[in-house]
Amino acid sequence: MKWVTRENANVDRIACPWLIKRFVDPDAEFLFVPAADVMATAEREQAIPYDVPNVELGHVDGRCSFEAIVRKYQLTDPALAGLARIVHGADVSSDVGITPESAGLKAIAHGFALVHGANDHDKIQLESPMYDALYAWCQSRVASLR
Repeated sequence: MKWVTRENANVDRIACPWLIKRFVDPDAEFLFVPAADVMATAEREQAIPYDVPNVELGHVDGRCSFEAIVRKYQLTDPALAGLARIVHGADVSSDVGITPESAGLKAIAHGFALVHGANDHDKIQLESPMYDALYAWCQSRVASLR
């Protein structure tokens, strides 16, 4: 399946491809286009739009797109729920204090954006191991609470 969002991706638009590839659609293809072209591209390419206004997998009811995807696809892993809170805080500026880790993720994600600019596919490739590691850390936290 194809997925489409705005180009020049940062926190949520990079975290979502990690989430989608790992838990929803391992064969996903991601398209990054100018904001004004997302919906036309979605229709033409039969792609699922995410992290744009007025779509199911966007910021809805106080959730970021990562959280919207977790909810839509009924991903119930407690470690993933913890990661979703971290991503939310990193993506939604007014909620950066929601977890101690959110500010760090925000800084790192913005650093990747500064270094790699509009090379969105490079950012996915380079940041995915970071999300793997953060997810593993969330899993260890959940395990330690049992």
